[in-house]
Amino acid sequence: MTVRATRTILVAATAVALSVALAAPALAATPAGAGHDATREAMEAAVDAGVPGVTVTAKDGHGTWSATAGVGNLKTGKPRSADDRYRVGSITKTFVATVLLQLEAEGRLSLDDTVEKWLPGLVRGNGHDGSRITLRQLLNHTSGIFNYTADEDFGRTYFLKDGFFEHRYDTKKPEELVALAMTHKPDFEPGTSWNYSNTNFVLAGMVIEKATGRPYGDAIRDRIIKPLHLTATSIPGTRVTVPQPSSRAYSKLAETATGPTYDVTKINPSIAYAAGEMISNSTDLNSFYSALLRGRLLPREQLAEMTTTVPVNEATGYGLGLMKTKLSCDVTVWGHAGGIHGSISEAITTKDGRKSLAFNLNGDWSGDTGAVTEAEFCGKAPAKAGDPSGLRDNAMAAVRSFG
Repeated sequence: MTVRATRTILVAATAVALSVALAAPALAATPAGAGHDATREAMEAAVDAGVPGVTVTAKDGHGTWSATAGVGNLKTGKPRSADDRYRVGSITKTFVATVLLQLEAEGRLSLDDTVEKWLPGLVRGNGHDGSRITLRQLLNHTSGIFNYTADEDFGRTYFLKDGFFEHRYDTKKPEELVALAMTHKPDFEPGTSWNYSNTNFVLAGMVIEKATGRPYGDAIRDRIIKPLHLTATSIPGTRVTVPQPSSRAYSKLAETATGPTYDVTKINPSIAYAAGEMISNSTDLNSFYSALLRGRLLPREQLAEMTTTVPVNEATGYGLGLMKTKLSCDVTVWGHAGGIHGSISEAITTKDGRKSLAFNLNGDWSGDTGAVTEAEFCGKAPAKAGDPSGLRDNAMAAVRSFG
């Protein structure tokens, strides 16, 4: 397959790319009173479809429920753990947006500030103009800035087998990632459309660093991780390992769901930076999103800004680093998806923060996250397995977009 075709498959459908959980298959109702049986069925279906293992934690007024399916290590057969830490990909974006909104609440910046004001001269070239793009447009993906992970050479280097094994430990600086985006034309004029772009959140992380004088990860640690006691959450920087307890992460590193399976657990996540480098576990993610939607991290005005969305598709809107999705049972959930090599994750909660769900698949070539979400919030189990090729395209698009 040509790299151009690869790029089309992996990046073109931006709504799908940002969240593989939004396209659920046909569903069949589970009998009332079945509890989490539907969720277990959806987890097992993911494993049957080829995912090595799944770990899920849900929390509501009745308490916390956790379950696993499949394995965390294909060599040893060791099962996954409810306490597994994993790379969360674009779930990082909600943490970054929260910090920027906190800085706005403190009067240290405005979402109406231009990118040029904070990062002079950085967003410039091939039609890009940082003086016409606001921080708000970065956070809701209406900036039009080209997504650097859609670059064909970048895809060959970091997402396909030969390039990955040669470059998995490379350190990339955020300025390099932005410079790569600037070699392409913008997707559209600022504010005129919507397109998911990791470059937006690389820039957002850099703005945090300019405003605070410290690494953006320090701001997340001090403002979110420590106050919420998120003991499994970290910003690895250039660290290539995932802290224990954790499972291995697996990928085909190809455009097919067949062929060899590779262990991709070790990777230098600086290629994702503030767009998708963080590590967490399901318990921490539930705590974070519940606290966020309950107003524990942002004043009312900033939370209202965060939850003001632009339409992505009929069921989905994108706020400021936060997605809103209407499920088949008319339940609306808020959160984010995350994909990175060998790891597909989802973390969502209801608007009142009372029911939360977070889970992870430790393989990126198969599995239907939408079925797990629908099962837990709507009590519906998959009626039949989804189209493996379509699920593959969706999953790999998520990996290429870190979300």
